[in-house]
Amino acid sequence: MWKAYYQPASLETALALVDELGDEARAIAGGTDLLVELRRGLHGSPALVDVTRVPGLDAIWCDGEGTIHLGPAVTHNQVVASSLLRERAFPLVQACWQVGTPALRNRATVAGNVVTASPANDAIPALLAMDARLTLSSVQGERSLPLTEFYRGVRQTVLQPGEVVTDISFRPLRENERGAFVKLGLRRTHAIALANAAVVISMEDEHVASARIALGSVAPTVVRAREAEGALVGTGLEDTAIEEAAERSAQRAVPISDLRGSAGYRQRMVRVLVHRVLLSIREGAMVDAIPLHVPMLWGRKGGHYPSLDREIPGSPRDGDRPIACTVNGAPVLVRGAGHKTLLSMLREDLGLTGGKEGCGEGECGACTVWMDGIAVLACLVPAPRAHGTQIVTVEGLVDGERLHPVQQAFIDEGAVQCGYCTPGFVMASANLLQEIPRPTCDQIAAAISGNLCRCTGYYKIVRAVERAASEQAASERSEWRTL
Repeated sequence: MWKAYYQPASLETALALVDELGDEARAIAGGTDLLVELRRGLHGSPALVDVTRVPGLDAIWCDGEGTIHLGPAVTHNQVVASSLLRERAFPLVQACWQVGTPALRNRATVAGNVVTASPANDAIPALLAMDARLTLSSVQGERSLPLTEFYRGVRQTVLQPGEVVTDISFRPLRENERGAFVKLGLRRTHAIALANAAVVISMEDEHVASARIALGSVAPTVVRAREAEGALVGTGLEDTAIEEAAERSAQRAVPISDLRGSAGYRQRMVRVLVHRVLLSIREGAMVDAIPLHVPMLWGRKGGHYPSLDREIPGSPRDGDRPIACTVNGAPVLVRGAGHKTLLSMLREDLGLTGGKEGCGEGECGACTVWMDGIAVLACLVPAPRAHGTQIVTVEGLVDGERLHPVQQAFIDEGAVQCGYCTPGFVMASANLLQEIPRPTCDQIAAAISGNLCRCTGYYKIVRAVERAASEQAASERSEWRTL
């Protein structure tokens, strides 16, 4: 699928590689969109420059002037977990929480969402409503521009050859500002937006001083509904003002019809969504939209992958370059897997067939494994990315002859039927119990939202995870009493 795969240890090296490789280079972080497109044959055979292991690029910070910055390797789950962003950039947190599923959010990055340039992407409206700016870097230097100037059309940006998005910045919401994001999809999770909207308003003396409304999936690019914004200024968010802004937002939309919905339906739903989000802002209900303890499926790792401290030696163009990693506690050296996915390497080269390929696009979760303690979808991870990492598959959960508590509970509760999806469910659930030892039913449902089952109806699976949590807690209490 790709000609070569590079893992630079510094941003300078990454930019030099992108410049040297020219048109065939693709800088990637999570690569969750790109790998799906490569499988579908939508691109040629690019050279991938993966920046996810460059130190510091997954940082979220506030500079001395009060501006918030997101590095290009910041994942959606890192945004959701950030206390800074929950307090000062809530629309972005809401948007990132509704992207994909936990294991996908552990790899998919906000910068990747921005660069993919789909009008249906969720992070873009939130960033647009926050008046975000981008920093584009190359070996020639940097340039900064507003996000509004970044897009030229559907999946088209102003990125020049050799340029990489290296920073996303925006002013945090002030004390008198409120914001929220809302999305309509065909299912509760892992849904592409039929329409979405982000709104930020500022209040002075109980009246709207300014408003920003961004609409997604209803035009070739994400757009601002400026006439609707104007309709809110000077009002106290009365019902009539909200209805007027919602109607003008719908008039701004110029959607298309496709398999997911007609243009007319989308336009009507824009009115509903904007009305709904404005009501939530008025009533102060935005903060209730996301649970406080959202399962991330990153165990005890905090969601940060280990960085490289030096360049990986060897020629990335050599398909036989060995991939050295630790799998289920044992060191392995795999040759000839440089152009495969991690899932293919595990199954074909290491004989670890527990993880399955159900969709090959990150939709079903049957290929869930842990990479450096973090749950990821192996079908969307290039095998070379595993070099120097710790990989755990469902086979690695067994301790000698003793099954993991989740594995045993799946048997005891009859949560296994055809078994195809079971390894993915087990890996997600076991990771959840590391992160949240006594999860609620809602937390269990959120943790396995990226795993699809066509047999059990999920009830027995949820009961199995609840049972594993109880037995794990009982075992720990017993060990404590023994000590």
